[in-house]
Amino acid sequence: MTVPAPPRDASPPGQPKKAATAAWVGSALEYYDFFIYGSAAALIFPEVFFDESDPATATLLSLGTFGVAYAARPLGALFLGHVGDRLGRKKIMVFTLMLMGLSTFLIGCLPTRAQVGTLAPVLLVLCRVLQGISAAGEQASANSMALEHAPPHRRGFFTSFTLSGTQGGQLLATLVFIPVAALPEEHLLSWGWRVPFWLSVAVAVVGYVIRRKLDETPAFARQTATEGVVRLPLVVLARAHWADVLRVVAGALIASVSTIFTVWALAYATSDAVGMSRSSMLWVGALANVVALAAIPLWAALSDRVGRRPVFLAGAVGSAVTMFLYLWAISTGNYPLTLFLGILAFGVVYSAANGVWPAFYGEMFPTRVRLSGVAIGTQIGFAVAGFAVTFAAHMAGPDGDDWTAVALFTAALCVPPVVAALSARETHRTPAERLGERTAPGGAAQPEKVTA
Repeated sequence: MTVPAPPRDASPPGQPKKAATAAWVGSALEYYDFFIYGSAAALIFPEVFFDESDPATATLLSLGTFGVAYAARPLGALFLGHVGDRLGRKKIMVFTLMLMGLSTFLIGCLPTRAQVGTLAPVLLVLCRVLQGISAAGEQASANSMALEHAPPHRRGFFTSFTLSGTQGGQLLATLVFIPVAALPEEHLLSWGWRVPFWLSVAVAVVGYVIRRKLDETPAFARQTATEGVVRLPLVVLARAHWADVLRVVAGALIASVSTIFTVWALAYATSDAVGMSRSSMLWVGALANVVALAAIPLWAALSDRVGRRPVFLAGAVGSAVTMFLYLWAISTGNYPLTLFLGILAFGVVYSAANGVWPAFYGEMFPTRVRLSGVAIGTQIGFAVAGFAVTFAAHMAGPDGDDWTAVALFTAALCVPPVVAALSARETHRTPAERLGERTAPGGAAQPEKVTA
């Protein structure tokens, strides 16, 4: 009896689970580093690095440094996407993790403004830029690795582990900051805030051990052995895939929901205008992330059955509504209501879009430019999302309490992702070797002829 040959880009048995695990653990460790900065920017850095300004200005400046990493991410995506499509996904996954660990550890070692003056915030910004460069290549390389190892018709589920890992890292960062935030003020501002950043050394070591043993994807190996790698992925993207890059940019604006929930809402809830405690609000984020860990793979598995577009659309539209309700709940000072709506908005509804985009974006591009296309598109969109926190702080007014303006701003940022999804192709049933093919008006596939 003849045994049917596996698909030409099929992974060896066990590799899909191994790739998904490496994506989950690596992303969790990487984004632990990235998100502890967000908590510190909202709760600590205004008093440590910007203490010579009035409280409102100090908070605005601190949140601005949070956005700096997002500004650096498009530049990092250009470089790391280029290298990843030429040298492989694995090398980028290891490099980004080590760079994130180093830059985060250095933040924990920085002198304060009271010690060295304006040099302190300058050094803080430089370290944050390194974090941004690292994050630029992390998700795109992990997504590509998981997608290209995934079995047919389960690509959504397997690639979602990258994003559930990101939520796991955010949860870990929040849990670490809960006891730190409970320290007496004197200890918190002198040494306590540094501890989560110092732990990044252990993060980097664990991540390196896990990722260095991962195999390169069969799709990339086949691309290298047959057609060869692209010398200039950016040129191919600009000529043949520019529309999908723009779709990814627009879709990635959905990340504004995450940054406003994680940073601005935390700062608003703990401000004098509302007066909730730091620890109680950190628990909102922690519990919402626990729910997201379960919701993300469930939404992604649903997208394998019904398609990427309907699930993504449900998350984008739903986030615009539920974030409005969440910010309203904070304004009332009602903690149980805030907790419930925070879990609903971030843990359940936002997870629909968040869980499906790794497959949705990755399936828009062929193997030869997948990492570049996803990295560049997402990081441009994420750059806007990062500075959404700063814009939100400005829109909230001098007293920082105009939550309605921030809610409307967040809803407006959910519109481009909706447009992007409505204009995109449905790809959940497209064979792996045909992903990224352009189609003629009648629907026939057109071979890609662009070389670079």
